[in-house]
Amino acid sequence: MSANVWSAPNDDEPTRKKPRLWRDKFREAVRGVKRGVRGHSSFSVHFFCAVVAVAAAVALECDYREWCLVIGCIGLVVTAELFNSSIETLFRGLDQEARDRVYGCLDIAAGAVLVAGLCAATVGAVIFGRKILLLFHWLPA
Repeated sequence: MSANVWSAPNDDEPTRKKPRLWRDKFREAVRGVKRGVRGHSSFSVHFFCAVVAVAAAVALECDYREWCLVIGCIGLVVTAELFNSSIETLFRGLDQEARDRVYGCLDIAAGAVLVAGLCAATVGAVIFGRKILLLFHWLPA
């Protein structure tokens, strides 16, 4: 069983905790997203890019497959940034000696956000570039 299900308060026989309700888990997850978004300025850039991507998808009349790709890319970038934010938050709670040992983790997490963003931009360029080329008849239909 997982560590959060069992507790041994006085080295006695472990007692089973009451399982958490789904609504409590969902509430905690939403709180986590809020904490991740509030404390990090890079989310404003990601939010702006997401709004631009959605507006472009609406304006260029994307079909359902293209919408799935656009939404999936937005989710990928936001998820990567949330993981990066959680690692940064953990890092700030460490003492200097521990920070020195795990400093590379911050670079790796930032690299993951960069890769997610570049992949999303590439998908956007393929989808929206093709639509724009078709719109101006620069690409045969």
